[in-house]
Amino acid sequence: QVQLVESGGGLVQAGGSLRLSCAASGLTFSRYNMGWYRQAPGKEREFVATITRSGRTYYADVVKGRLTISRDDAKNTVYLQMNSLKPEDTAIYYCNTGGAAYGGGYSPGSSWGQGTQVTVSS
Repeated sequence: QVQLVESGGGLVQAGGSLRLSCAASGLTFSRYNMGWYRQAPGKEREFVATITRSGRTYYADVVKGRLTISRDDAKNTVYLQMNSLKPEDTAIYYCNTGGAAYGGGYSPGSSWGQGTQVTVSS
């Protein structure tokens, strides 16, 4: 059974940084594409970033240049480094696996974590 556990969220001022982590178990991690999504209050869940099993990365336009996705296959963990945070980045951030990466995007799989709250104050 696949388990994804996010951590690293919190409250930060605009312009600040956070690093989210997602620890995965129950799968051969190195064989899977990994993705981050977020959901703000009253809005639908939206794609943030993905990293393929070969290390290619794709980002939503609204986060390009500020957020960086990476992975450590030895630790079964995917990260999201978040810099220059804005109030509009406030959301619950979810980790996903089992999806398909395609040119410029990612179609999510069925495995989700419980989410971690990120709040950016102005």
